[in-house]
Amino acid sequence: MTTTLIPVISAIVALVLAIVLTPPVAALARRIGAVDEPSGRRRHAMPTPLLGGLAILGAFLVPVLWFLPFTGAMRALVIGAVLMAIVGAADDIIELPPLGKLAAQIAVSIIPVAAGITIDHVTLPLIGVFDLGWVQYPVSIIWFVALVNMINFTDGVDGLTAGLAMIAAVTFLILAASLDRAEASIIAASLAGACAGFLVFIFHPARIFLGDTGSLVVGFLLAGIAVGGVMKSAAAIALVAPLLILALPILDTSFVIAKRLKYRQPVYGADRNHFHHRFANIGWGPRKTALVVYAWCALMGAVAVAIRIIPYHADDAAATLAGRLALGAIALLAVAATVWLIYRLEILKWRRTPVVTLVRERRPEPPVETPAPPR
Repeated sequence: MTTTLIPVISAIVALVLAIVLTPPVAALARRIGAVDEPSGRRRHAMPTPLLGGLAILGAFLVPVLWFLPFTGAMRALVIGAVLMAIVGAADDIIELPPLGKLAAQIAVSIIPVAAGITIDHVTLPLIGVFDLGWVQYPVSIIWFVALVNMINFTDGVDGLTAGLAMIAAVTFLILAASLDRAEASIIAASLAGACAGFLVFIFHPARIFLGDTGSLVVGFLLAGIAVGGVMKSAAAIALVAPLLILALPILDTSFVIAKRLKYRQPVYGADRNHFHHRFANIGWGPRKTALVVYAWCALMGAVAVAIRIIPYHADDAAATLAGRLALGAIALLAVAATVWLIYRLEILKWRRTPVVTLVRERRPEPPVETPAPPR
């Protein structure tokens, strides 16, 4: 069986299994009381079962364990995903304290890092490769824990996180396949298929939520796929691709944490400053929000794929020029979309910058017409 066909089969199997497994998982969540009740910060109107991540995990595991040997780094990543699901399930059921939850995430992240899934070097475009030495271990643990929480922070709109993870996994699949990373390709394809099948139930109106069970697992697997499929290569795309593909959770978390630190609020505290809250503030519904985010994430992923595939350093001068023009056009479109997103959500207060304020202060006021006295 060709290496191209195996990821396709893995994605299809995971998709079907996610559709089959989600209803019984929802029934189990209701039976044990893992249900998200409507509240002031919640946008859903009816009690909705959690633990949806169990369906994604189960659908993911079947093709992965079937097609890949359960040894070494592969075994560590699977064991870590199962343990991360247990941490998330515990939080969905009894709500773990933030520090305890963080400690558990760090402990689980050590497992794949100890098995060799590490960011052992950094490839900087136009500069070269830098080996990280022993620093690779703490850096890799931070990468796993950070991405787990970034993905968790995005889980606030029906279908948003599952769709984002599906698009990211498909993009990593393409890049891993182009770099001949067979194991990472199968893992990415299985995750993409599982998320796609789960979207049938979570796209607005959601009948079940990912819960922390799902968001932690998805973030953990994306972190592992990014390292094993792209970042361990010496290609120039190794550092840039994950930042582009995962731009939304990275930007969302960065802006939220910066604001919390600015106002001396707990980093783990809850608020309404995430992107999905800002979309709600401007009157967008869950479906429109999810679709816009999907489009933006797909565009950022397209830039990553274009950097890898488009020949902008070809031997032929005409091909090089054409490649650079095409890549520049895609990058320009992505930058424009990002600026529009930041402006539309009022993440940066453009109208309150000092330059704009100064111009407004110096602008002469229009003359006030005094009405003529009555005759």
